[in-house]
Amino acid sequence: MLMIDRRHLLAGGAALVLPAWAAADAPLDATERALHALNRLAYGPRPADAAAIQSLGAERWLARWLDEQLSPASLAQPPALQARLRAMDTLSLGQGELLGRYREAQQANREAKREAAKDGTVSKAEQPANARRELVRPVAQQAASARLLRALASPAQLEEVLVDFWFNHFNVFAGKGPVSVLVGEYERQAIRPHVLGSFREMLGATAKHPAMLIYLDNQQSVAPGYTPPGRAPANPNRPTGLNENYARELMELHTLGVDGGGYSQRDVTELARMLTGWTVDYRSTRGMRGERADSLFVFDPRRHDRGSKQWLGRTVAPSGQAEGEMALDVLAAHPATARHIAFKLAQAFVADVPPPALVQRLAERFLASQGQLRSVMQTLLSSDEFWRREAYGAKFKTPYQYLLSSLRAIDAVTPETPPLLNTLAQAGMPLYGAQTPDGYKNVASAWMNPEALAQRIQLANTLSQRRAAKSSEGLLATLGPLISEGTRKSVATEPAALQTALLLGSPDFMRR
Repeated sequence: MLMIDRRHLLAGGAALVLPAWAAADAPLDATERALHALNRLAYGPRPADAAAIQSLGAERWLARWLDEQLSPASLAQPPALQARLRAMDTLSLGQGELLGRYREAQQANREAKREAAKDGTVSKAEQPANARRELVRPVAQQAASARLLRALASPAQLEEVLVDFWFNHFNVFAGKGPVSVLVGEYERQAIRPHVLGSFREMLGATAKHPAMLIYLDNQQSVAPGYTPPGRAPANPNRPTGLNENYARELMELHTLGVDGGGYSQRDVTELARMLTGWTVDYRSTRGMRGERADSLFVFDPRRHDRGSKQWLGRTVAPSGQAEGEMALDVLAAHPATARHIAFKLAQAFVADVPPPALVQRLAERFLASQGQLRSVMQTLLSSDEFWRREAYGAKFKTPYQYLLSSLRAIDAVTPETPPLLNTLAQAGMPLYGAQTPDGYKNVASAWMNPEALAQRIQLANTLSQRRAAKSSEGLLATLGPLISEGTRKSVATEPAALQTALLLGSPDFMRR
């Protein structure tokens, strides 16, 4: 058996130490470890990965690949992917332009309804749908397409897996009003740059993004008794008093956890008071599509509750925006936050019921590194728990993971994305479509049901038909020991035209 003997991988200036392997206590061989990494830290192997593993040797390939994954900026994106992304013109729009598009579509909607009410013409009644098609729908579709294409083709696979993980952690729902046009920019600016960076920076970026402020209603949370000065601007989200939605999810989901920190309902209310005035500057979009504003976050002192607060056992003196910034500092550095994040990472990357000892080590690393997420991931990837036999194939793929791993396995290079997005919607996992703040679950119980399994079999059949004359031999070579010997023997007895579908629909392939 090939062994990795305390191999050090330099990643971002720090050494990643893989656990020592011995035949007595480490049944995974080098090839299994390489494929385990591709199945858990990426969206599954592609034929090129299998060829590279064979060419370099699994142990050498794995050492190099893990080093690269922890430094994604060093990986060049494929030209074909870059070309597809450059063709999506809305990906470069600023927040002001995006929200301006939404408001322009809303204005066209109102005007068309007024005109239709006057004369009842069908053509005028159709104008709202036309405005939405032209102004809003391309933004949402291009954002979703870009996410899928990156996840499919980017060599920085760990980065893509972490984007999905952290987006769900800081979930926003694209179906809530203006969030539909902001969700892609939210992912690009508030999530993606920080997935291997500072947790505190990501926490602050999400807290100040208009997608989060609108989704959890903090943009309309104001001190009791607040009245807008003069005539209120054209704002579909008028202030309605103190709103606790964001403050509650900030503590329960984003940081401390539901059972963490020993906080009370009063702490939620006091945090909501501290965050009054954190809002969206809708006036920056008055120029509609002709005006660019890269950030619409604004602190409005007129909306802020200037009273003293009692929060998490401390007295918070009035200090405007600094109150909210202090709260984010405290929450990001809290031991309960470290445990909450450690549990979720271990659950996503190791097992639905993660090993407590691993959770503890990850929490300690989170605190010692002051929330540096690359350091936390290095600890996870250096752990024995990640590489044990019981972790191999222990996770059930979400519909998103299953779709991407299927496409990568059959080497789909530049697929058309609308049918794929429809597939995700039919599987109950529309991209950016989780309505509740906790996002999509990554545990088997959320996705293992007869209807969902039947949908996967249908997708496997569709993808196998596209492969047409290709045999299943190449697919088996790509997946290697991820497909058990029993499944291989069963599939081999079936007609060649069915074998690819049977492999993609097998229980082995549905696990990672």
